[in-house]
Amino acid sequence: MPNIFRPSSNSLAKISVVAAATVPWMVIWAGSTFSRSPFNTNVGVPVDQPIPFSHQHHAFELGIDCRYCHTAVEKAAYAGIPPTETCMTCHSQIWTNSPLLKPVRDSYETGTPIKWQDGSGQVGWNKVNKTPAFVYFNHSIHVNRGINCNTCHGPVQKMHLTYKGATFEMKWCLDCHNAPEKFLLDVKSESGEKLSPKEQVFELYGKYMSGSANLTVSERLLLNGLPRTASPAEIKEGKELVKERGINVKQLADCWICHR
Repeated sequence: MPNIFRPSSNSLAKISVVAAATVPWMVIWAGSTFSRSPFNTNVGVPVDQPIPFSHQHHAFELGIDCRYCHTAVEKAAYAGIPPTETCMTCHSQIWTNSPLLKPVRDSYETGTPIKWQDGSGQVGWNKVNKTPAFVYFNHSIHVNRGINCNTCHGPVQKMHLTYKGATFEMKWCLDCHNAPEKFLLDVKSESGEKLSPKEQVFELYGKYMSGSANLTVSERLLLNGLPRTASPAEIKEGKELVKERGINVKQLADCWICHR
């Protein structure tokens, strides 16, 4: 009686068994890799805005304090976007004929807020960094505990066009909430003076703008938007800062902290 299957069927059977075991994992790996890639998260991708605003020019080259535009960052959940009048305090005197600033001038002359467009073309904030509606985030509590802006937003002072500096995934948030000592720095003033946690956030940019040689390795990494590998000594110092700043680590991973 002739064979029903050819000898090659043995090889095909082995391949199919291996494929059945590996293909699902490969699909999961590919999907996971894609979901975490900049193509999906938009990390590092500049967002189009009605006016091309450069943080590097304003915050670093001109030395304008973050709080001049983000007026609520120290005391409210939302950092705040500057109204047209804030822009015009300078631009009524300089670059008065720039075509790039025409939307600002038109807004000021008509008293109509600038219409920022979202991706669908509908009127709304074209936010660079945003959390889902079911996530509560408070800027002030982080700033007042000494969490630097670059920890979440990346190297803002180097951005010609603003882009998303981190994924804002739940795991990413929990990495800090579970071990805040890895992310806290004790930034000293140029003269070595002890500063409050809030003052330290903005002092770091002052030291950077002055070209200070007193920046630590961790401060330089933070300013460059790079992950920090805290040494045992820094971890110990971080735990002392956690206690000093009254951070209740036991509550930070509770669901209600972010989901209210």
